[in-house]
Amino acid sequence: MRLTTGIRTAAVVAATALLAAGCSGGDGTGDGGTGGAASGEAVELTFWTWAPGMEQVVEQWNAENPDIQVTVNKQDGGDPAVTKLLTAIKAGSGAPDLMQAEYQKIPTLVAADALADVSGELDADIADHFPEGVWNAVTLGSDAVYGIPQDSGPMQLYYRADIFAELGIAVPTTWAEYADAAAKVHAADPATYLGTFSATDAGWFTGLAQQAGASWWGIEGDSWTVSIDDEATRKVADYWGGLVESGVIDNKPMYTPEWNAALNDGSQVAWLSAIWAPGVLQGNAPDTAGTWAMAPMPQWDASDPATGNWGGSATAVTSQSEHVAEATEFMTWMNTSQEAVNTLVAEGGLYPADQLAQEEALASPPEFFATQADFYPVAAETAATANSFTFGPNVNVAYSAYNDEFGKAAESRSRAAFVAAVEAMQEVTIEDLKDSGFSVQE
Repeated sequence: MRLTTGIRTAAVVAATALLAAGCSGGDGTGDGGTGGAASGEAVELTFWTWAPGMEQVVEQWNAENPDIQVTVNKQDGGDPAVTKLLTAIKAGSGAPDLMQAEYQKIPTLVAADALADVSGELDADIADHFPEGVWNAVTLGSDAVYGIPQDSGPMQLYYRADIFAELGIAVPTTWAEYADAAAKVHAADPATYLGTFSATDAGWFTGLAQQAGASWWGIEGDSWTVSIDDEATRKVADYWGGLVESGVIDNKPMYTPEWNAALNDGSQVAWLSAIWAPGVLQGNAPDTAGTWAMAPMPQWDASDPATGNWGGSATAVTSQSEHVAEATEFMTWMNTSQEAVNTLVAEGGLYPADQLAQEEALASPPEFFATQADFYPVAAETAATANSFTFGPNVNVAYSAYNDEFGKAAESRSRAAFVAAVEAMQEVTIEDLKDSGFSVQE
């Protein structure tokens, strides 16, 4: 494994896929320790985030904690936020104390020695607040902790209940039933589809593969492993390739004007999406409110229910923070206290990762699903079944390869091309790791 600047050899541990205890901020002292500011002065923390509602949460904290004051600095999400943080870390200045980090980006940030291990600052029962798969995303399978989960994106099936009833289609509980439903929908109206395969949404496909049991990166000794072309992922690719090849599923990307119009006019009858889907539907298809319902994703094995995640993020302390203890105290409160989680839901509209705070914070269903009283209880059941999934330090490369390879496969409508796309993703990802100086076990 390549040890990037500032990461010591002792940081490579067999259980993690990543650099665990030896990062520069890993002992919980940061650059200036955890003793706080000079006597009588408040500790000032900066927090980079893009999520809505954070200002209101921070206002609550600041009012109750005059000795630890937090300033929100809004950033662009995704890759721009990561690039900006890595630039600051490399420069040795300008990094915030706290950073909102998507789960798939955490390995990249850890490999760059950008995040502190805060395990020494946490209560022993902190992991009890979160599903195992979500907690694994911030621990990377080790005793080190690189953040506190904030929200998650468990995937479900969203469907037009009125059209299902009109066509006499039962809600599919297995992928075989989903294929049958897709054929019935399309046979009833050739311009209508149960769903679409989106070759521009790698996170969506990753969630489908995760549900099937895939975990694309891992560690053996001091080397990375890459398993994108494993049996589970090939099964998912073959399944969707077969649906696209037969023509019963559309092959157009999501989040386009055409896709939005299909949601509105009923020619897209269902959507496999994450817990944040109600907000998208309300924004893109407001006139269809009251016609949609949510159910667990179809299963590969109905006796062993599982789901995957599409999206979600944690709050992390950066390795250059001089106030690791105080920053950890704040982010723990923000993501596990009932009052903060209530505000995150009410003002930010997110789905909290903290299982213990969900019942009160999510007492009512989303406005768009106002008639489905069990919306959040169903979501909680599915969220608890999310399989663990390990990301690697070059997720961006794998996702770019997905767009390239599955874009060609979807265009060709060839089942074989879908499987070949998985194989190509594997090759591209391995070669990039090698070119970047990592040891790869093949």
